[in-house]
Amino acid sequence: MDFAIDDATRKRLDVAREWGRKVVRPVGIEADVEGRPIPVGHPFFERCIERGEGRTRWGGPGSPPATGGSVIATLLLAEELAYWDRGVMIATPGPGLPEQSVLGIGTEEQKERFLGPFLDPDRPRWACFAMTEPSAGSDAAAIRTLARKDGDHWVLNGAKCFIGGASRADWILVQASVDPTKGRAAQRAFFVERGVEGLGPFKIEKKMGLKAYESTSFSLQDVRVPAANLLGGEERYERKAGFKAAMQTFNAGRPIIAANAVGMARAVLDESIRFAREHDLLGQDRVRDRVEVMARKTRMARLMCLRAGWLADQHRANIVEASMSKAVAAQVCQEAATLGTELLGLGGGRGDHLIEKLYRDAKAMDIVEGTGQIQRMIIARQLVGLPR
Repeated sequence: MDFAIDDATRKRLDVAREWGRKVVRPVGIEADVEGRPIPVGHPFFERCIERGEGRTRWGGPGSPPATGGSVIATLLLAEELAYWDRGVMIATPGPGLPEQSVLGIGTEEQKERFLGPFLDPDRPRWACFAMTEPSAGSDAAAIRTLARKDGDHWVLNGAKCFIGGASRADWILVQASVDPTKGRAAQRAFFVERGVEGLGPFKIEKKMGLKAYESTSFSLQDVRVPAANLLGGEERYERKAGFKAAMQTFNAGRPIIAANAVGMARAVLDESIRFAREHDLLGQDRVRDRVEVMARKTRMARLMCLRAGWLADQHRANIVEASMSKAVAAQVCQEAATLGTELLGLGGGRGDHLIEKLYRDAKAMDIVEGTGQIQRMIIARQLVGLPR
């Protein structure tokens, strides 16, 4: 395996590191102290647009399919940005999680309509993907949001929860079912645009960590969307294509979540060493032992993550490696945060140290895009040859 990166990627990492140090971490701490997501009108978002962020990988009408570039490079950048603040990273404007699904199975008209505004955005813009429901989290096949055909429209009814950025999104890609009794085969995805009648109200949930971005709950009550808003068109939904599209979105994201967790664990390690040095603790065996555990396990998780990325770059199956990297990195991140908090001693309970913030942020890494338990189920099924 070769994890080498080119000069262009190295320069991008240098730029991300400087941006993270000067801007991302201070904004993340500000949001955490104030206990709320970064407001839409915050100058940070305008700076993001000025830097060229918030854009789509779609090249415009008639453009060749977006390749996304090196997966290894993507993972390293995801790691670096999460090192400074994962909440801010997720809050950054852009087409977000649903972009991959739109690029993969969206019609050309849908790409132009929904990704076109992200080519050269005139303002900070967001989009989001809505799968999770009050009764369907890890079991994504159990969603109950109902889609009913009515002439040349679809009517959606249901509820979604813990959706990132929903209240500020230009559009939401909503996963729904035409018949909940038929499970995965009946799932569809619909573009629901901001302001449509019956969408909302939006409730921004309070979280223990990652406060910089919003996690939103909302309802859909007789929301009417044109038939043209069905992702990919009806012909795409033969042979469970709707559910497969949703799962591809998650599968593509799991190594990135793993990279985020590695970045956060690195941040805990660096802050722990800094704290121990400032308080003359490095001479203690118990302190050095904790630092060694953090460093060793963080490096292990990083290598697992990069292997999953390398396999993707080689166009080889990596579902086991992707799930392993996500499951392991999330646990390593939580363990590192716990050990770091122990090093703080009584100061860890004051709520004014970066390690304490990272301790609260870390828990989400085991939950988002498939819990650790779900990852282990995926791995086990693959290893013994059971159906997915």
